Amino acid sequence: MCTGVRFSDAKGNMYLGRNLDWCESYGEKVVVMPRGARIPSPFLGTIEPKHACIGTAIVVNGAPCYYDCGNEVGLAVAGLNFPGYASFAEGPADGAVNVAVYEFPMWVASQFETVAQVREALKNVTLVAKAPSDGYAVAQLHWIIGDAKESIVVECQADGMHVYDDGLDVLTNQPPFPWHAENVRNYMHVSNEHPEPVTWTRDTLKAFGTGAGMAGFPGGYDPASRFVRAAYLNANYPAEEGEAANVTRLFRTLEGCSMCKGGGKMADGRYEYTMFSDCYSAATRTYYWCTYDEPARHSACLDDYDLGASELTVIPQ
Repeated sequence: MCTGVRFSDAKGNMYLGRNLDWCESYGEKVVVMPRGARIPSPFLGTIEPKHACIGTAIVVNGAPCYYDCGNEVGLAVAGLNFPGYASFAEGPADGAVNVAVYEFPMWVASQFETVAQVREALKNVTLVAKAPSDGYAVAQLHWIIGDAKESIVVECQADGMHVYDDGLDVLTNQPPFPWHAENVRNYMHVSNEHPEPVTWTRDTLKAFGTGAGMAGFPGGYDPASRFVRAAYLNANYPAEEGEAANVTRLFRTLEGCSMCKGGGKMADGRYEYTMFSDCYSAATRTYYWCTYDEPARHSACLDDYDLGASELTVIPQ
């Protein structure tokens, strides 16, 4: 299903990452898209990147279909599953900037520097239900987009596109974002503080141990439970200093929302699990990732590539 998290450190450097929860791989790799690339687009003709990007993608007919990516100036985007609610235009709209669903993350990261710019541009954007080629379905997604200051959630439903300010800086899956933002209020009583002893009648009650203030905290793999956990952990994680500590913060927060095999069975009998987790650090323009079978983190830095080149670079995941 997926969980996304964003935060900024004390110096204003953004970190954005996600868990990819699913049951099968589509051959995704880490892909670097330089500024000199010319990406074919069904409605825009050719997309010419203003900013180089790195992230996890499949490449179809020369187009990087990013699951998530970050750009060289500190903007990042991740697409998460949104089945049963996502609804896109069947064809291009007159007078609009028409973007195919599969190219939306790449278009956002390659063209803009800030969330504010994206928010303004989306006023004239139509997302079109077009797959990258025959044999692929149109992904039913919504997106979290973040920079150093803020994040937004973009959801397209039958009544049009909705752009929400995401003050919690997290996203999971269905139902729509406003429902999740309301639901977290059911857990305002949860605390990381150790409860003081209380007296009931003639008995004094003492907490069993650390974490007792989290009694009733949701632990399921469903999107609502993961959203609450991600929001709580992201809000309460202590401030860290430096790249290594903040990357660890992001991955540990995602671990608090991850899925292991056997916990959630799909209707067809397969198990959904956290296939990979990743983190984009705007501070060093570095993309980190690990997989279910290889939990050791790998990394690739944009600065190690020719960002003015014309060819995509595919890094095995």
